[in-house]
Amino acid sequence: MIPEPDVRQTRRGLTYAFGAFLIWGLVLPIYLKGLAHVSPLEVLAHRVLWSIPLAVAILAVAGTLRSFPRLLRPRIILMATLTALLISVNWGVYIWAIANGHAIESALGYYVNPLINVLLGMAFLGERPNRLQGAAILLAAFGVGILTYESGGLPWVSLALALSFGFYGLLRKTMPFEATEGFLLEVLILFVPALLVLFHVSGQGEMHFGGNGVDTALLVGTGVVTAVPLILYAAGARLLPYTTIGLLQYLSPTLIFLTAVFVFGEPFGFWQGASFAFIWAGLALYTASMLRGRRGVPEAATEGAA
Repeated sequence: MIPEPDVRQTRRGLTYAFGAFLIWGLVLPIYLKGLAHVSPLEVLAHRVLWSIPLAVAILAVAGTLRSFPRLLRPRIILMATLTALLISVNWGVYIWAIANGHAIESALGYYVNPLINVLLGMAFLGERPNRLQGAAILLAAFGVGILTYESGGLPWVSLALALSFGFYGLLRKTMPFEATEGFLLEVLILFVPALLVLFHVSGQGEMHFGGNGVDTALLVGTGVVTAVPLILYAAGARLLPYTTIGLLQYLSPTLIFLTAVFVFGEPFGFWQGASFAFIWAGLALYTASMLRGRRGVPEAATEGAA
């Protein structure tokens, strides 16, 4: 029998994790859709800038802000620069995809991401997939191949999201700091580029910040919808097993997919359905592999999603 404190802890962990994945999968795409008329570059820049004070506040409340300067070493800054570049590419592609009617492809990218992680583990960490994982990769590859054949080209949105986030998670696994500390370091590195982007957008006469109250408030709020799910996820990950977190990560792309079809009205025809069927079958095998305890899902594989 599980002691009552463990039950309460699990319930808290599930509440935090569900909150994070609900924001990433439902709230964030709808929120970004409300900014579809704004240049994706401006949205990305504000997402970086307004995340900084929130990340600082999080570390201050946690009592770890004083130790943050220990990260300001050349090797760590270089690695954080690489992860900052990867996450900015991921965010930028996602913002563009939501604004331009490619949310279904975004969902596909985040579905494929766990299987990309397996391939990256093979290539860079010397890991060997078991038979279930190998079959899962083949099914997913076949699903992507269907979309490629049907559309006449690679589904670049899906691949860009999956690959950028996969490499991001791979690098973050090797970095000696907590999730929120790394997040603050990354957005600080992106601070100057974000300002330059805003100067460029302003020079083109396309700046929406300050133009009206609604747009300004939404752009400021991008920091909130970026930082809050990260906090909830980190809290949930501390209270739940990795396998549980690994299974819950499918909630976000599922919600993105449902939002794309039933809220945004994006077309979902036979070929898309066939492609998703193969990828979902691959994920079912991958999930079975996790449940058999042969491979956990690293925490970094989900941090910073969307």
